[in-house]
Amino acid sequence: MTWYALWGAVEIGLVYALVALGVLISFRILRFPDLTVDGSFPLGAAVAATMVSAGFDPFSASLVACVAGGLAGALTGVLNVHLRIMDLLASILVMIALYSINLRIMGAPNVPLITEPTVFSVLQPESVPDHLLRPLVMAAIVVLMKLLLDWLFGTQWGLSIRGAGSNPRMARAQGVNTGAMVISGLAISNALCALGGALFAQAQGGADISMGIGTIVIGLAAVIVGESLFNSRKLLVMTLAVIVGAVLYRVFVALALNADFIGLQAQDLNLVTAVLVTVALVLPLLRKRLKGRV
Repeated sequence: MTWYALWGAVEIGLVYALVALGVLISFRILRFPDLTVDGSFPLGAAVAATMVSAGFDPFSASLVACVAGGLAGALTGVLNVHLRIMDLLASILVMIALYSINLRIMGAPNVPLITEPTVFSVLQPESVPDHLLRPLVMAAIVVLMKLLLDWLFGTQWGLSIRGAGSNPRMARAQGVNTGAMVISGLAISNALCALGGALFAQAQGGADISMGIGTIVIGLAAVIVGESLFNSRKLLVMTLAVIVGAVLYRVFVALALNADFIGLQAQDLNLVTAVLVTVALVLPLLRKRLKGRV
């Protein structure tokens, strides 16, 4: 495996770290099985790519994409909280609807950005190669999002969201509107995923309608890998863990697909993902058994 391929895996891992942070909020903090991610990730890509190709600056396009993802997540929350639709089914309904909405936004199955300005090209100095700059910019954005989440979930509002997920009955007894907290938490989660999609489209040179397939699995894989390495319930550690998990996941995938002696190809990506998630799930159990024998 070449150094360039490894650096590229780190770049993609940092993009999916935003997805992992979003999945952490929905699955771990809210305990809400949210599949909207498979629609909000390409939604962010579709909005950003369409706006950039129409002449808008990439920063405004990324911000609007983030807002669009937040609205999609809030819709899932409204279906669940106010219309009493089961959480999993509500997210599936929004995910399915977003497929058609994304096609409407793009007007075609894909929107190229090869010759258009992006967040990365605007920030790129002439002395820094493109393949070096993108991971550095992504790292800065991911660190900023982590710090914002750490701060947010330490505020009264953030603690209310955490309480609505961990013990909704107790939260309601304390006067917390748990329904509003679920809706706002899902909005934040999918806004992060949409931001990841917007940056992914700009880094890869375009948006495609099928780019969201399996996004939730990648996000969950990053969360599980990170939790297997950092066994802590502190939010500061949990957010760091999923970022590390996302990068390691992509590096492991790149190593597996580029190792000639294994013989895997690009179409084996889902197989590699399944194996990595299985290993990450089994590791904590093996650790407990080994401790029990000592």
